[in-house]
Amino acid sequence: MNRDDFRERLKRGPLLLDGAMGTMLHGRGIPISDCFDAINRENPALVAEVHRGYIEAGVDVIETNSFGANRYKLAQHGLEGEVAGLNQAAVAVARRVIAGSFKPVLLAGSVGPLGVRLAPLGRVKASQAEEAFAEQIGALVSPPAGVDLIILETISDLKEMAVAVKAARAVAPNIPIIANMTFTRDDRTLLGDNPVVVAEHLAGLDVDVIGVNCSSGPVQVLRLLATFHQVVGDRPLAAVPNAGWPQQIEGGRLMYPATPAYFSEYTRAFLEAGARIVGGCCGTTARHIAAMHQALNTPGENVHPLPVVQLIRRGERLAAAPTQQTELAETLAEKRFMVTVEMSPPRGTSAQRLLAGAQMLKEAGANFINVADSPLARMRMSAWAAAHLIQKEIGLETVLHFPTRGRNLLRVQGDLLAAYALGIHNLFVVMGDPTQIGDYPEAMDNYDIVPTGLIQLIKQRLNSGVDQHGQTIDEPTGFVVGCAVNLEPEDLAAELKLMHKKIKNGADFALSQPVFNPPVARTFIKAYKAEYGEPLIPIVAGVQPLYNSGNAEFLHNEVPGISIPDVYRERMRAAADPQREGVIIAQEMLAELRPVVQGVYMIPVFGRYDLVADVLDALPGV
Repeated sequence: MNRDDFRERLKRGPLLLDGAMGTMLHGRGIPISDCFDAINRENPALVAEVHRGYIEAGVDVIETNSFGANRYKLAQHGLEGEVAGLNQAAVAVARRVIAGSFKPVLLAGSVGPLGVRLAPLGRVKASQAEEAFAEQIGALVSPPAGVDLIILETISDLKEMAVAVKAARAVAPNIPIIANMTFTRDDRTLLGDNPVVVAEHLAGLDVDVIGVNCSSGPVQVLRLLATFHQVVGDRPLAAVPNAGWPQQIEGGRLMYPATPAYFSEYTRAFLEAGARIVGGCCGTTARHIAAMHQALNTPGENVHPLPVVQLIRRGERLAAAPTQQTELAETLAEKRFMVTVEMSPPRGTSAQRLLAGAQMLKEAGANFINVADSPLARMRMSAWAAAHLIQKEIGLETVLHFPTRGRNLLRVQGDLLAAYALGIHNLFVVMGDPTQIGDYPEAMDNYDIVPTGLIQLIKQRLNSGVDQHGQTIDEPTGFVVGCAVNLEPEDLAAELKLMHKKIKNGADFALSQPVFNPPVARTFIKAYKAEYGEPLIPIVAGVQPLYNSGNAEFLHNEVPGISIPDVYRERMRAAADPQREGVIIAQEMLAELRPVVQGVYMIPVFGRYDLVADVLDALPGV
C-alpha cells in the first residue's frame, strides 16, 4: 500500500488498530524479563494466537510483534545480530494469520524507541540511531511480503522521532507512516516537551498520521488529542491509550483498571477529536478492541465531550496551559469515590515508619495520602519531602498540605515551584496552625496571603505560567487545589459565602474537618446549591475514628468546628473496647456520608493508622 492509497482509505472511515502484544504474551506465561521479539521464532503459534484474537475482535490493522527488535534493545538479550531475522519472523507470523483470516487486514510494522539516549543527552549519535532504525525498518518492509505501513510508537524524544522518520523514508520512500509519541502523567514528554510543541514538531515531519499512544488511559489521551487537533487542524490523528495506569502487581502481573466498556465510551470522543486511527496499548486485550469495534459500528452521541484546551502564546512559541491531569484530578472528574488518609511527617530524618504506614494504608484501600505540614505547629520534616518519599517509594499519589501562615509571598511561590518539580501536584491550601500552640511559640507567625488568595494565585497565575507579579515562569504548573470547608458551621451563611469565594478563585475540591453530624453536613451541601444555583465542587468528608472517651470529649469541647453528639460520647464512655467502638462509629459516619460526598478523608488519631484500616474494611470495593 502506498501513501496515496492509505490516505484515501482514511477518508472513507477510521481504522481500528489492535491492542497490546506484550500484555497478551505475558498473560500467556512469558516472563516480563524475556525477549518478547524472540517469541516470533521460539513460539510463533503463541504470537499467531494473539494476532488471531485481535482479527476476530474486528480490527482493520494488526501490528507485528517487533516493538523492541532493534540492535540496542536486542543487545540486552545477546541478540543484537538477529535484527533482520527476528523482524522478518514477526512479519511472517502475522502474514500467515492474515492469509487465513475472514477479512482483509493491513499489517503495520511496530517500531519502538531504541532504548538509548541520543546525543547530547546520551552517547548515541544521530547517525548511529538512524542506522539502527533503518536496519529494523528495512527488515520489516523487505519483500516478498513486507508490512503495509510503519508505526513509530511510544517514542518520547522528538529528536529520536525525527531520526526514525528520516530512516524510514530512506528505506521506503512511499510507505505510510504513523508517528505516535508518549507522554508522562503531567502531559509532558520525558524530556519536558508539552503537547503543543510535540504536535507542531510532528506536523513538520514527512509522515501520514500523528498521534499519542501508551501514556495513561483514555482521559489523558483524549485531552492530548484535543490539543493536537487545535494545533494541526484536520490532519489525521491516532489515539492508542493504555488501559489506565497499572494499579497493582499480583503474582508478578501488572493490573490495568480500564475496562472494555470504558474504552468503548471514549471511542467516539477520539473520532470527534480528529482520530482516524484508534486502538489500544499496554493493558488492552481483544475484549477492549472488540468493544471499540462495536462503538465504531454503532452510531450514537459522544458521551465524553471534548475537553477545553487553552493555548497560550509566548513570543513565537506556543505552550499548552496544563490541565489537571493527576490521578486525583481524574478521580474527581470521573466521579469515582476516593479514600485519602492524613499522615504527619516524621520528627527527624528517618522516614521508615512513615513509609511502612503508607504501605499498610495502600493495602487497606487508600487511594491517596494527605501529608500534613507542621500539624499543631510542631517541628517536623518538611511536608513536601515526606510527600515525595511516599510517591517515590510507595507509589501512592499525595496531597500536600500547604499553609500560608509563616510564609511570605516570595517563599510561598518558591516552595510551590519546588514541590511541583518534585512531582507533587495536588495541594490542600489552609491557613495553618498558629505557632503559639506549638513547640516554638516564639516563631514568626506572619503571612502575606490568605488561603482564598493563594488558591487564586495558584490557579490563575502559576497554572497560567506567570507569578503573582505577572512575570513568566519557564512552564505553567498544573496544580490541583483543594480548600477547607466546615460542613457543620455555626454561621451557615458566612461559611457558604466563604466557600463560594474559594470556588470562584479556582478550588477543585474541598476537604472537611471530621464530621459527626451527617444530617447537618447534608443540609450544608443542599444549602449551597439552593443559595448559588450550582452544586458544590467535590466534597471529601473528614472521618476520624475516636480513640477513647477522653479523646471524644477533647474534640467536642476544645477543637473549634467539631461537635460530637451526646449519643456518640456516651457510647465511648460506656464502651468496653473504646478503639473498636470508635471504629464502628466512624463506619457509621462513612455509610451516612457516602451518598452525598465524593470521598472520605480519614484522619487518624495518635498515629493509629491501623484503626483507619479497620474503618476502611467496611467500605465496599476497598
